[in-house]
Amino acid sequence: MVGGGGREHAIVRSLGRSPQTPEILCAPGNPGIERDATLLPIPVTDVPALVAAAREHAVGLVVVGPEAPLVAGLVDALADAGIPAFGPTAAAARVEGSKVHAKELMAAAGVPTGAFAMAATVEEGLDAIGGSYPAVLKYDGLAAGKGVVIAEDEDAARRALEDFLVHRSFGDGQVFVEEHLTGEELSLLALCDGERAIPMAPAQDFKRIGDGDVGPNTGGMGSYSPVPGAGDAHELSAVVHQRLVDELRRRGTPFHGVLYAGLMLTPDGPRVIEYNARFGDPETQAVLPRLRSDLLELLRLAASPGGLEGATLDFTDDAAVTVVLASGGYPASSSSGDVISGLDDVGDDVELTHAGTARREDGAIVTAGGRVLNVTALGPDIGAARDAAYAAADLITFEGRQLRRDIALRAVGRT
Repeated sequence: MVGGGGREHAIVRSLGRSPQTPEILCAPGNPGIERDATLLPIPVTDVPALVAAAREHAVGLVVVGPEAPLVAGLVDALADAGIPAFGPTAAAARVEGSKVHAKELMAAAGVPTGAFAMAATVEEGLDAIGGSYPAVLKYDGLAAGKGVVIAEDEDAARRALEDFLVHRSFGDGQVFVEEHLTGEELSLLALCDGERAIPMAPAQDFKRIGDGDVGPNTGGMGSYSPVPGAGDAHELSAVVHQRLVDELRRRGTPFHGVLYAGLMLTPDGPRVIEYNARFGDPETQAVLPRLRSDLLELLRLAASPGGLEGATLDFTDDAAVTVVLASGGYPASSSSGDVISGLDDVGDDVELTHAGTARREDGAIVTAGGRVLNVTALGPDIGAARDAAYAAADLITFEGRQLRRDIALRAVGRT
């Protein structure tokens, strides 16, 4: 397993439930993952070292969690070394690495999405908005989930455009203005084998930092699954996943791995907001605890061309709710080194995954990033799962702790 966040911890947990009882190595991992896998101190960006470690340990499958090593070509390097890997090549991962490229792919594949216009300067961006607010501004590149700004007025739009184009906060990538879509948001992941896409259970995440969807966007403050009113996942996937998989295969860059589609269910039908080339975070934390199928076998099959033919995914009827605990100052900054208390008080019936934690020399677990911990609970319905998740989350404390109190609240009682 490559990665060290909450998503990777959730994947490691799910792989550990496989009847194949795999031996799991994780690079670099974190103090939570250390309980479920053997850690290798290798950064996710060190492609040669990761390949060398996979060869040294004779691993049967490498699962790549974060987007950065995918875009950097880790899967390509592993393939050159004859090591099976779950994840797209660098060429296929451009669907996340470049939002402009993704838009062009959607147009060619007939995937419904919002209109957009490029902006090279602040004034071009404001002209493209044309006084119509709220406006969506996107950075064309990897930005750790923070490259999207929904500007409510011209002042906010100008600040965002200056941040992207003048201060270059995320690099030298392009910026575009996108049509502001309204409706219910939905995250739908699909396992892909280069030829077909098989959808997982739908989820919904919460991007804004504050209750009621206020404040700046984050990497995600919580999620839940299933999503009442989401519709048939296979029908959605045929439009938003399979069409793109077909287009990438036609271009000679088949997509193996997880294709994440961030959707807006508008009055005019579903529209794709974005694609990711890997498991979503924190959606994975809510989806995988519901999975009954053998994840290890599914990932192994997806790594081979056409390997998923005839495969099915089985999910429990239980609901799952994930609450993210974030550090002080997040998302503008993050506080590190704050001692975390109460971890041992969380019961085994709750899945606690570490996202941004570290172990001090004295053994204490401390904060080490923006999103610190994920608390996931299952229940017979969303309300019960939500109550259990928040009860567990409230057992954990650290200086500056942030969490939203309205994760999945609107879904309680809906069918």
